[in-house]
Amino acid sequence: MAAVLAAPALAQETMVIGVSIPAATHGWAGGMNYFAQTTVDRLEETYPQLDFVLATASDPARQVNDIEDMMATRGIDALVVLPFESEPLTGPVMAVSEAGVWVTVVDRGLAVEGIEDLYVAGNNPDFGRVSGEYMVSAMPDGGQIVVLRGIPTTIDNERVEGFQAAIEGSGIEIIGMEHGNWNRDTSFTVMQDFLSRHPQIDAVWASDDDMAVGVLAAIEAAGRSDIQFVLGGAGMKEMIQRVMEGDTMIPADVTYPPSMIATAIELTAVGLVSSAPVSGEFIIGSVLVTQDNAEDFYYPDSPF
Repeated sequence: MAAVLAAPALAQETMVIGVSIPAATHGWAGGMNYFAQTTVDRLEETYPQLDFVLATASDPARQVNDIEDMMATRGIDALVVLPFESEPLTGPVMAVSEAGVWVTVVDRGLAVEGIEDLYVAGNNPDFGRVSGEYMVSAMPDGGQIVVLRGIPTTIDNERVEGFQAAIEGSGIEIIGMEHGNWNRDTSFTVMQDFLSRHPQIDAVWASDDDMAVGVLAAIEAAGRSDIQFVLGGAGMKEMIQRVMEGDTMIPADVTYPPSMIATAIELTAVGLVSSAPVSGEFIIGSVLVTQDNAEDFYYPDSPF
């Protein structure tokens, strides 16, 4: 009887989920890596029939190689991918989908719509809109601002479009816009260039907290006092703390949680082990963080 009861468990097929994400090149990505690893560890204990392979890539070419290796050597049943960049990953991920593998895309969408089975992301148009509406409320008389964009991706486009729509007709003029690539050092250099070219800048939309760190360092190094404030985003704990403390240079922030990777991995796992419908879109809204509610978004033990 024991042998008969054990047979189904022994025969149970192990399914493999590949998780391909960018390396921790900036704070948000560091938080995302943390949540990816902890989620994989937890789900491997929860679902013995699942195996996970997690790979981090420092550039798009490496990420493509990682995904191809998962297909060739691990025979993955599902892929959770946060593209390093949209365009270079579109073809390789399409090939995975065409091979019959479930595809979950996270955060940075692909350049072609409809490839993925599940899309998990923050609400990027909303992120831009909330940021723009705050700028309008903080600058009722208008003014000149510079904008730092992220890595060239569909979500960056959505954020900028949402922001531009929100400030339209407000008297706020964008006098400079460059890619800071969600990187502190790059953003420091970009902001230095803005400062050298523009004698008057009223505010900065850094659109990301890591980029805001670089922007603030450049402003301090230049000794400029004309910039009223810098608006970042994503909820870095150091920035949330500055909002809590009433720092006039960081009066607000906009949420975009790196823990969304955990949501994506978990939904994918549930889809494999059960009949629960998980296809479609799972979109996480953005919230404006001010001194009034900052305490609700401050997580001192978080890696980000």
